[in-house]
Amino acid sequence: MVAVLAKPGRELAKRLLLIQVCAVTFVAVGMTVAVNAEWGISALIGGGIFVIANATFAFCAFLFSGARAAQKVAASFYAGAALKILITAALFSIAYMYIQVEVLPLNFTFLLALLINLMAPVIVVNNKK
Repeated sequence: MVAVLAKPGRELAKRLLLIQVCAVTFVAVGMTVAVNAEWGISALIGGGIFVIANATFAFCAFLFSGARAAQKVAASFYAGAALKILITAALFSIAYMYIQVEVLPLNFTFLLALLINLMAPVIVVNNKK
C-alpha cells in the first residue's frame, strides 16, 4: 500500500528526468552541428551536471514513503536537496578546473535544464484522476 502511494510521484520524476535528458541531448547535438564539437561536449556536460544532481535528489526524495516513515521521508528529502547542491558545486568545479569547456554552452544548457525543472508543473501535468 505504501509503495502504491509513492508510485505517481516516482513516475512524474522519471518523466521529468527523461524530458531533461532529451532536451540536453537535443541541444548538445544541435550545438555540435551548428558550431563545433567542443560546444556540443560543453553543452552535454552542463546539462549532465543538472540531470545527475536532479536524479540524485529524486532518488533520495522517494527513498521512503508512508505516514509511518514521515520522519525518514522528511530527512531523506532534505538530505537529497543538500546532496543535490553539493553534487552541482562539485561537478561545476571539476568541469571548470579539469576539463576545457566552453562557458557559454555549458551554462546555457545547465540553465535550460533548470528552466525545465522550474516549469515542471506546466510541462508534466498529471491528468489521471
